[in-house]
Amino acid sequence: MNAEIPLSVRDLTVAYQKKPVLRGIHLDVPKGKLIGIIGPNGAGKSTFIKAVQNLIPAASGQVYIYGKPYKEQRRLVGYVPQRESVDWDFPTDALDVVLMGTYGRLGWFRRPGKAEREWALECLRKVGMADYADRQISQLSGGQQQRVFLARALAQAADLYFMDEPFAGVDAATEKAIILLLAELKEQGKTVLVVHHDLQTVTEYFDWVVMLNRRLIAAGPTADVFTPELLQKTYGGRLQYVGDRLAVTTDAGGGKVAL
Repeated sequence: MNAEIPLSVRDLTVAYQKKPVLRGIHLDVPKGKLIGIIGPNGAGKSTFIKAVQNLIPAASGQVYIYGKPYKEQRRLVGYVPQRESVDWDFPTDALDVVLMGTYGRLGWFRRPGKAEREWALECLRKVGMADYADRQISQLSGGQQQRVFLARALAQAADLYFMDEPFAGVDAATEKAIILLLAELKEQGKTVLVVHHDLQTVTEYFDWVVMLNRRLIAAGPTADVFTPELLQKTYGGRLQYVGDRLAVTTDAGGGKVAL
């Protein structure tokens, strides 16, 4: 496999109770791009990014991170899960959550020291949360919690990031912080895949788009694949015309988006 390709997926199939949720995904993503993963509810977007990280089992297929199996390259991968999937009542503060991001590079037998704490604080500063380092995560607002998890991903110093709907339900300040973070990661040559549901911002946020609906519909530069024809294939009957313009009616809060 090509060691220059951040993520290569070959014939990935995922099934729940023997029912395929994703079927035969074959994909290479380019280095140094911000990549949006879009599709209707139930399309398998979150399932895809969990399966490529071995967080859920695949029925078949292979995943390569920079040319090697995921288990050999885990330290190169950062992950921001959906906020709803996190136990925010766990008794820990924001700084400790971010420090967890340093464990992968330290290994099992080293504990974070002064250098790691300083790095974790710097990551909190980058998302505007340094003043909340000692605050219990259960006492933070939803947007603040999301920024802490973004800081944890930064602390991993990864080359490839997966983010599962980081913009969902956040306030304007957090959305701005996420956009600035994505821009910084891109400037550093990182590759970021983002599960995203707001079609109105796809062309603004992403260089590249992956369109899923249980199978891969299309993948490529946003200008090439974010088209009425491919959106129709991805969303099916959720498309309609408003006047002379095609609109996508999503069931994930995206509303109607004229194209």
